Amino acid sequence: MKKNDEKIAEVGLNELFGIAMTFVVVTIGLAIGIDVVSDFQADYTANSLEYNASGDGLTGLSTLSGKLPTIAVVIGAALLIGILIRNLSNR
Repeated sequence: MKKNDEKIAEVGLNELFGIAMTFVVVTIGLAIGIDVVSDFQADYTANSLEYNASGDGLTGLSTLSGKLPTIAVVIGAALLIGILIRNLSNR
């Protein structure tokens, strides 16, 4: 049961710009991070500890950036479902 003093988090279209800008900043941050780690890796000889560690970091960043389209679809679907539920429950 819901108490009268409980607040329900609502995300509307007015917060959509902030969510989109956060997604853009994360994307740009990942791109810059990949570039920096790639340059860092180029400074070391192959099979050294630094080279292998930066290679692992580069793989992780690349994997995360490859998942960004899926993350965007999930965020969009969650917003759409939330807006539909809120509008349909008011009828």
